[in-house]
Amino acid sequence: MGVVYHANYLVWMEVARVDYCRANGFRYKDLERDHGILLAVTAVDCRYLSPARYDDEVEIATVVTRAHHRAITFGYEMRSVPENGEAPRLLATGTSNHIFLNRELRPTALPPQFRPMLGIFPENGK
Repeated sequence: MGVVYHANYLVWMEVARVDYCRANGFRYKDLERDHGILLAVTAVDCRYLSPARYDDEVEIATVVTRAHHRAITFGYEMRSVPENGEAPRLLATGTSNHIFLNRELRPTALPPQFRPMLGIFPENGK
């Protein structure tokens, strides 16, 4: 069909989420290794709007749409990178819901030092 396999969009969302954390002051792998905090996916949604084609460049905008000390939701917009004067195309939108777990895979609270980096402040997440 010449289009990108649908599950790749979920991989792109994961990569974008890791980049979002790095851009906001911490590396996800350090959160796991040094603090024992895991970010488990509880739900994911992707709405496909226009197909990405093989070899297209894609940009993913990532935002936190809901944040709490025990859970977080990320929102994504995947767009084509314009070539030859073309307008960018909105390829897909998505969300992923997550809970914070400890090493024993039990729900836990995100340590306070990380909360501001993810937009979690006392008024919206203890």
